[in-house]
Amino acid sequence: MENSISVIFIAIIMGTLARVLMIRVDYRQYPSYPQSFVSHLILGFVAACLGAVVTPAFLSKDYGAVTFLGLATAQFKDIRSMERESLERLESMELVKRGEAYIEDIAKRFEARNYVAFLTSFSVCTLSSILNQIFELEVILLLIVEIVFGLLLILFLKNILKPNTIADIADVKEGKIHFKGPLLMVDDVVIMNIGYQVSKDIILEKGMGITIYPKDENAVATLANIGQRQAIIHNLASQLGIRKDVDEPDFTPLARREPSTGNISLFIITMNNIPHDGIVIAKNVPVLESARRKPDGSEKKEG
Repeated sequence: MENSISVIFIAIIMGTLARVLMIRVDYRQYPSYPQSFVSHLILGFVAACLGAVVTPAFLSKDYGAVTFLGLATAQFKDIRSMERESLERLESMELVKRGEAYIEDIAKRFEARNYVAFLTSFSVCTLSSILNQIFELEVILLLIVEIVFGLLLILFLKNILKPNTIADIADVKEGKIHFKGPLLMVDDVVIMNIGYQVSKDIILEKGMGITIYPKDENAVATLANIGQRQAIIHNLASQLGIRKDVDEPDFTPLARREPSTGNISLFIITMNNIPHDGIVIAKNVPVLESARRKPDGSEKKEG
């Protein structure tokens, strides 16, 4: 009995630790501290508890424990809906919006991270139970095996869930901002029409241009997604600050696509107008799951 309780206890700790290591309050300030931060810690703990009790329940021939799996799935789906709704409510307050695709991607990640907590505690508890049944290990040795296996599993799952970034699919370079008559351009791509000379002077002085060059056909299709481009702009504005207020359309950051090459040219006026910083940030923007395309790997069928 003592052995079983110890196994479950360590499994819960490892599952909760998996969730803790995936909580990060960064430039996005989401989850916010401390309210959402604490909420996600508690939800991770609950997920770990659900995962830890499944195996002991089955070993005791309590097959009604399958309801735990249904409960976990329902809980995690609710988390995804909760995150989506929270971000959608905040969207109207953003000067530079995340976009629906970015919001959905964030909600999916929060759901997946709770599955990681559940899977970690379930796997640790299952391994320990199997080893205990076969070898009848000492409690201390069994707990050490649990901890080592749990840490390795956490690192493995965290690495799997790590998203690709723009740097993986494209080259990012500084773009030249200039005007052709009233047309604002970054390199050879038209961004928008600017009529006021005062706005033109501010853009030439403070504006930042970035051009993204896709590495292959898949990257071209991925970067064509409007949601992916909006995510890049939002991250730049979040980290560098935005020199724009409500009802200032001339200073609205935009990303336009060059149709013949698939290159993306974007314009933004930031508080920190250092092109190198903008390039680094753009490279680290995650590739959204909903934007990912792989036409190069698709089977070509004739109609």
